Amino acid sequence: MKNNKFPAFASLALVASSHVMATPSSTSTFVHLFEWSWADIANECEAFLGPQGFKAVQISPPNEHIAGEQWWTRYQPVSYELTSRGGNRAQFIDMIKRCKAQGIDIYVDAVINHMAHGNGISIAGKTYGNKQYPIYEPKDFHKPCAIKSEDYVNDAWRVQNCELVGLHDLDTDSPRVQTTIAGYLNELVKLGVAGFRLDASKHMPAKDIAAILKQLQHSPLIFQEVIDQGGEAITADTYLNNGMVTEFKYSVKLSHVFKKGRLASLKGFEKDWDLMPSDKAIVFTDNHDNQRGHGGAGDIVTFQDGKLYELANVFMLTYPYGYPKVMSSYNFNGDTDAGGPTEQVHQSDKLNCNDQLWQCEHRKPYITGAMRFRAQTGKSQSIQHWWDNDKNQIAFSRGDLGFVAINRGSQVMNVTLQTGLPAGVYCDELSRTSANDCSGKTVSIARDGKANIALKPMDALAIHRFAQVN
Repeated sequence: MKNNKFPAFASLALVASSHVMATPSSTSTFVHLFEWSWADIANECEAFLGPQGFKAVQISPPNEHIAGEQWWTRYQPVSYELTSRGGNRAQFIDMIKRCKAQGIDIYVDAVINHMAHGNGISIAGKTYGNKQYPIYEPKDFHKPCAIKSEDYVNDAWRVQNCELVGLHDLDTDSPRVQTTIAGYLNELVKLGVAGFRLDASKHMPAKDIAAILKQLQHSPLIFQEVIDQGGEAITADTYLNNGMVTEFKYSVKLSHVFKKGRLASLKGFEKDWDLMPSDKAIVFTDNHDNQRGHGGAGDIVTFQDGKLYELANVFMLTYPYGYPKVMSSYNFNGDTDAGGPTEQVHQSDKLNCNDQLWQCEHRKPYITGAMRFRAQTGKSQSIQHWWDNDKNQIAFSRGDLGFVAINRGSQVMNVTLQTGLPAGVYCDELSRTSANDCSGKTVSIARDGKANIALKPMDALAIHRFAQVN
């Protein structure tokens, strides 16, 4: 988190009503297309996400927000009108329809804890100030008080009732405020939105969120942003009855292992890291906040780490814990406030995915391939045949459906291992560009289920039963 910028803490997302909660398929993966326009997201659903098999897209907040180029202006609402840097209402509806036609759900990042700081002009040209907004008036807010850094450890009440870096804190205990927020979410569901990330959920009592969710007319997926890395006054488990919760400990600890630790230590990590139940956890290697050193940050692995980042994502996607979110970023060149590139991602015959613009991590073959592996092996297939060299070479099978090997070490990995798969030749999913391609690595498995696994440093492979050549 960052104390000197208004939005650094903000990053919520809605999931679904608390009384009948939607849950994702155990084989699913979704992607956060951070700061992408509605038109670009629609094009990406058609050109890539649908054909590859992603489950959903988390989009940036679609609500009317303050004017400005910084990414965090999206987290300072002025109203719940669907006018934002992402596009207008018509473009928003078109995106939902086109993505749904490809089997892709839309998850909205819903900012409902607060409204914009101070006074000024919105992106739609409207004025706001003195806690006067098109949808709220001064009586709808808590009395002003500032959250102090020590409050996160000592004072849960102040964390949930005072102002987060100056953002006017809505009185979410008020029936009028709850109804207004529920109306916004219900409108989005009517338009076809399938889920919500509830930004800054930690700054709202769980009971207030529950009261809002009970008013939803359908059961979208709900996941709540709660930064809990231990030792805090507010814990993530408080929110589990409302829906899924972001598991920030996973991001920090996974990054530490891949950057400074031993991959061998990942064996049985779920218990060692004191994580929430798998069916409640939203997991990610990095998100738009902590990759910038903001909310819940540590020494996080990001796109700037190159192949190491891809290997961390391979582990996240092939290991059956949580509902994984793949981050899709842009190069902010050290300016952690910078908004997205002015160039669109999709331009006629050009795709602006490169080192200086949109990073498009979800299009990296290893990340997309690991997503496809997850879809084929499910979540119910347990980890078996774990192997490691006590350092940075690991391998494991997913029951009798798949096998993964990762070499983060500096030496060649060359070892014969039990895969748990039937005899045959298998295509490496990480080397494929499509389900029909087998031009990359292959693995030959003997009748006893064993195979010679040869990987150069900083490499990986993932094979499964449904990618067998013969």
